[in-house]
Amino acid sequence: MSEPVVEQNPASSDVDAFIDAVWFQRGLSSKTLEAYRRDLVRFERWLNAPILKASEADVLDYLSYSLTTRLSTRTVSRFLSTLRSFFRHALEEHLVQVDPTLNIGNPQLEKSLPPYISESQVKDLLEAPNHEENPVEFRDRTMLELLYASGLRVSELVSLDLTAVNDRQGIVRVVGKGGKERIIPIGQEARTWLSEYIRDVRPKLLGDSTTEALFPSTRKRYMTRQNFWHSIKRYAKRAGITIEISPHTIRHAFATHLLNHGADLRSVQMMLGHSDLSTTQIYTHVAKARLKQLHETHHPRG
Repeated sequence: MSEPVVEQNPASSDVDAFIDAVWFQRGLSSKTLEAYRRDLVRFERWLNAPILKASEADVLDYLSYSLTTRLSTRTVSRFLSTLRSFFRHALEEHLVQVDPTLNIGNPQLEKSLPPYISESQVKDLLEAPNHEENPVEFRDRTMLELLYASGLRVSELVSLDLTAVNDRQGIVRVVGKGGKERIIPIGQEARTWLSEYIRDVRPKLLGDSTTEALFPSTRKRYMTRQNFWHSIKRYAKRAGITIEISPHTIRHAFATHLLNHGADLRSVQMMLGHSDLSTTQIYTHVAKARLKQLHETHHPRG
């Protein structure tokens, strides 16, 4: 086993001993080891004392200081994880009697906003498949229409059975995470596409084969999530959409556009199948961010 190759930042012997120990015990990469070293050296310099002398108050002060310097909460959380590892090692080696990080919780990570796709971009994406000449692309157009109309997870979409859709009532029955069933209404546009697809196009895709899959693959079986994801990327490129598109992007668009048009959060939560309302609230941030962007762009004093 060769020596770990890391940049030699000035560090105390305690930090060096920890770096050597985790390299030997965990076989971490030189990049990870250097990140550990860098975090610990910065803290020790700020402390202006041996790192083993740090108290819980010192750690809390440093975390507060780090956040005021505009470091992201994710970066601060990573540092705290490194410091925890350091003091866990120090306890095992009987270098300290108390772990100053023991009672310190991680800073709450900010939720990253999902990518925003406008209503006009969704329209371009939905119209990208060449449905008039290609049964496979007609199937894909129907899947896109249903995905945008219902906000389904891609795993739920590709696993739908033929019996899951009630065209007369305009609903789709979905079994989501944890085996929970939910009923989602779908609009007239998606119902029209589904009706024609089930009546005229699905039989062409199946030929003499039989399957319960609502949207069979070219192999006459349930489609994979990856297969549909690649199809969306192809249609996004065809539609001239430059941001990274995935099935989840359309689920985001479903929720955000509903809120933009006045839907209440509880209804959106039920349709998305979120067990916790806080999970759904991320979409209110997207909607507000979009409104702020529109105001700044179009208001004369924006």
